[in-house]
Amino acid sequence: MARVRFVQATKRFGDVVALEDLNLTVEDGELVVFVGPSGSGKTTALRLLAGLESISSGHVYIGDKQVDDIPPRERDIAMVFQDYALYPQMTVYKNLAFGLRMRKVPGPEIDKQVRDAARILGLEAMLERRPRQLSGGQRQRVALGRALVRSPQVFLMDEPLSNLDAKLRVQTRVEIARIQREFGTTTVYVTHDQTEAMTLGQRVAVMKDGALQQFDTPKTLYDRPANLFVAGFIGSPAMNLTEASLDRENGALVARFGDHRLRIGDDTLARRPELNRFEGRKVVIGIRPEGFEDASIVPEAPPDRRLSVVVDLREDVGSDVYAYFSGLPAFAPEASGKPLDVADPANRPPDTATFIARLSPQTHVREGTKAELLVDEEAMHFFNPDTGLGVDGGRA
Repeated sequence: MARVRFVQATKRFGDVVALEDLNLTVEDGELVVFVGPSGSGKTTALRLLAGLESISSGHVYIGDKQVDDIPPRERDIAMVFQDYALYPQMTVYKNLAFGLRMRKVPGPEIDKQVRDAARILGLEAMLERRPRQLSGGQRQRVALGRALVRSPQVFLMDEPLSNLDAKLRVQTRVEIARIQREFGTTTVYVTHDQTEAMTLGQRVAVMKDGALQQFDTPKTLYDRPANLFVAGFIGSPAMNLTEASLDRENGALVARFGDHRLRIGDDTLARRPELNRFEGRKVVIGIRPEGFEDASIVPEAPPDRRLSVVVDLREDVGSDVYAYFSGLPAFAPEASGKPLDVADPANRPPDTATFIARLSPQTHVREGTKAELLVDEEAMHFFNPDTGLGVDGGRA
């Protein structure tokens, strides 16, 4: 086991910068997830660590060893791919044992490690089967087992669950988390699925356009997103974003957007005193879907915390009710990661957008009717519309 470090790691493909100045440390025994959309640089970072791509500048370390020019087979890593990469002609036992045989591990030790891994992964009854006789989830467990038996310093996992159906993804995700905790092996995991990232990662690196946007615990990413990209990417359903102006009214700071107004309370200003700098200016307000409540079932809901909306659609999903409503000013600052050319009519964002509230099953809201929604002040996030940075701790 070992600590992993990226120090100003950069990878260029001709004129294209796939990864730029990545500085990040994965602690010994930690499971870190790289997440982001296609082209964000997450897989490039993994391939640099694996030695499957040469680094353009900067350095990669495993433990205290700089591994920039060390061949993959000498890096003491084990990689699990999304396509399993099993040998179809070999049994499960032989697939699990293959790496150990190549390293000339004694036969009795091979047998012990293979059977231990099979027991942990629930593969004991399948050791004489071939991959074609296994389900997708079973094949993925064999791929995990082949990595486990090698006892590497670092596990690398490249979208290992993407070929599984939804139920198997959840089951295998739980298995990966359990196995990683049991073995304590440093693990770097790549996915485009933010739910997977948030449930698996002890810390999560959010990537975009080859650059690290934020690296922190799942809770911090959710509660304190560093910028608009992280705010919109992390969370399902996504955070609602609207542009507002901050004005002073009867001594209180008030956010105005469309026909709506919300008072910014003293507690919020105490936590975010830099909001005072935006008086008389625009700010982007983010409200997560669970930040709304049905005001009709909240006793003495203050009027300056309410939004009056018309519910366009109501979805009952058992534990929650999703209420969709429109009429709030839209905020769409980017397209494909680059600033919009709003002079081009094709790029102009719509005047309004559809928002979503996640309400309790006891809600009285009905489709096609007017509803009063109470906004939880602690669930409000604020961003600088010019920089996209969170209005928090002076970063904006």
